[in-house]
Amino acid sequence: MFLTCRRIQSAIPSLFTFHHPEMLSTLTRLSSRRTTPAFANHSTTLPSALRTLTTTPVLRRKDPAMSSGPPKHEMKYFKDLTSSVRAFAEFRTVLHTGLYSQLVAMEVPVGGDIGDEVHTVDQVLIFTSGKGKATVAGKDQDIKASDVVVVPAGTQHQFVNTGDTPLELITVYAPAEHDPRTVHKTKEEGDKEEDEGKDEAPEWAHKSMKENEEAGLVKASGGPY
Repeated sequence: MFLTCRRIQSAIPSLFTFHHPEMLSTLTRLSSRRTTPAFANHSTTLPSALRTLTTTPVLRRKDPAMSSGPPKHEMKYFKDLTSSVRAFAEFRTVLHTGLYSQLVAMEVPVGGDIGDEVHTVDQVLIFTSGKGKATVAGKDQDIKASDVVVVPAGTQHQFVNTGDTPLELITVYAPAEHDPRTVHKTKEEGDKEEDEGKDEAPEWAHKSMKENEEAGLVKASGGPY
């Protein structure tokens, strides 16, 4: 999925030596190991200098490692998830789906956009890198890393990358909007799956609080489950 720094350095040494001396130093230190997408290993932070060195990951629309069933009653921890040096690599990756919300990582390429759309669920977008323009209910707003935008359910919205680097963000849907196993490399891939009905939130993610309590999925006592 990723080229080693040593292979890239040896392939085009003059480029890094003449134009990017600082990057050459970084590559030399890191040449003995491979880099992986940050969200795949939550204890790993990918140096921002290596963003342009990643190659196209293997195409995968569903992550078999992710469960499609209700979540376990345990902590989900994502180290440095909102760091400005993250590199999510895919347009959309579902990180966690709960009974009442869903956590998703997104990376919008330069010149790209999320799509002019309307959700029937609430959405909170937390921007971690890059800059862009938000249009919500006809109102435009410039956005950048560290900004947060709230889109109420049933509200038309669009987000466009206006910068020269990927626009990265963490978004929370309440309740879930996507299949818990969803991984979309590109917006086009995501649109296709949605059009084909292959990226739907599970039925259990849209149950009411009363239904979940009656089914024993939520207990005011905190368990046991």
